Amino acid sequence: MTAVEIERPGGPDVLRAVQRPVPVPGPGEVLVHVEAAGVNRPDLMQRMGKYPPPPGASDIPGLEIAGTIVSIADGVSRWHVGDRICALVAGGGYAEYCAAPAVQCLPIPEGLDAIAAGAIPETFFTVWTNVFERGRLAAGERLLVHGGASGIGTTAIQLAHVFGAIVFTTAGTDAKCAACRSLGAAVAINYRTQDFVDVVKTETSAAGVDVVLDMLGADYFARNLDCLALHGRLVQIGLMSGARAEINLTTVMHRRLTITGSTLRVRSVAEKGALARAVETHVWPLLATGRVAPVIDRVFPLIAAADAHRRLESGEHVGKIVLSV
Repeated sequence: MTAVEIERPGGPDVLRAVQRPVPVPGPGEVLVHVEAAGVNRPDLMQRMGKYPPPPGASDIPGLEIAGTIVSIADGVSRWHVGDRICALVAGGGYAEYCAAPAVQCLPIPEGLDAIAAGAIPETFFTVWTNVFERGRLAAGERLLVHGGASGIGTTAIQLAHVFGAIVFTTAGTDAKCAACRSLGAAVAINYRTQDFVDVVKTETSAAGVDVVLDMLGADYFARNLDCLALHGRLVQIGLMSGARAEINLTTVMHRRLTITGSTLRVRSVAEKGALARAVETHVWPLLATGRVAPVIDRVFPLIAAADAHRRLESGEHVGKIVLSV
């Protein structure tokens, strides 16, 4: 099969198309003929040597796929050859075939094609577990999403809005802010021209937001705490600006704040399977009816994975970048 591997740590040019053996699914897994694979920031980090795959995972990048099941291993009962699914995987997505744990597979939502489905698992699983499970966002509460034009951001805005939250978001251009508002954001802040802390305090009469979803890390940490309301929750899912920051514990204590965070890739198959069931219950009906949808920025052929990485690194995208296999 054709696959895209990382020749060595480095820039996009280290991605190269090669011939690899078709993987053999292990117990509890299915083999998928991949039609689409989502491109995500963890793929960039892996390419640069900063996010190695967990033990036992494929060294081929790619954390989400969509396609057709072509074979099934022992221990699989739900799926059959010919089923069209999308799946969260720990690696191996940038290839014509990929083995996936059966419990991490979900049917392609009604009305969506493989390209759209390939853009769903990583971001929708991440948003559900962090915003709604860890962040406990409830209807009527306020959510601040940083990077609202990203794949995570466009997903979080839509889901929070449809579940009745009031969404604040940051983005780097006025056009991106407009895109965020079109997805349901009540307040979109251009962080290049406005201070998001000041805007949040003004728009909430100094009350603050209930949940902050952040992937920046150190540079935003103290300011995120300043944005939080009484009993507010900061959910950390990325460290783009660094992993170390000082904390004023007085702020945490006085406002009874919660600071949490998570990663998805290193979780066990059982944990990811439980998350898949939760997403299927709560989110899949919304996708099937079109109340939420993955936002696709651009589609590249598999062999142009380097160009897809360049697009993601440019920061010019709105939504997800997908490889067509």
